[in-house]
Amino acid sequence: MNLETLSIIWAVLIVFFTLVEAFTLGLTSIWFAVGSLAALIASALGLNLVIQIIAFIVVAVVLLVYTRPLAKKIFKVGQNKTNVDAIIGKSGYITKAILPMELGQVKVAGQIWTAKAEDHESYQVDEEVEVMAVEGVKLIVRKK
Repeated sequence: MNLETLSIIWAVLIVFFTLVEAFTLGLTSIWFAVGSLAALIASALGLNLVIQIIAFIVVAVVLLVYTRPLAKKIFKVGQNKTNVDAIIGKSGYITKAILPMELGQVKVAGQIWTAKAEDHESYQVDEEVEVMAVEGVKLIVRKK
C-alpha cells in the first residue's frame, strides 16, 4: 500500500473511533482515535506500515492504561448518583417519632420520608438525624 492510501485509512479510523466514542461515551474508543492520529502522523512522515501500526498500538495502549482511570474519575463515567443515592449523608429532622422496631417520619431536603432507626432506638420529634442508607422507600437514620 502506498502512503497516501495508509493516511486515508488512518484518517477514516480516527473518524470511526471518534464516532463510536460519541455514541457510547464509554471512554474506550477515544484512545484508539488518538492512536490512529499517531499512526497518521507516522504515515505523513513517510514511515513504513510496521512503524505506523506500532505507533497506533503503543499510543492507544498507553493512553488506555494510564489515562482512562483518571478520565473516568474526573468525568465520573458510570457513577451518576440517583436522587435517592444523593440523600445519603444528609441531615433531617424527625417529624413523627421513631420507636424501637417501629417506623417514623423524617423531613430531609424538604421531603417527608418514612424512616427507621439504624440502632433501633427511639427518636423524638424535632431531633436531628443523618441519613445512613435507603432501603426501598425507607430511610435508615441515626442521631447526628
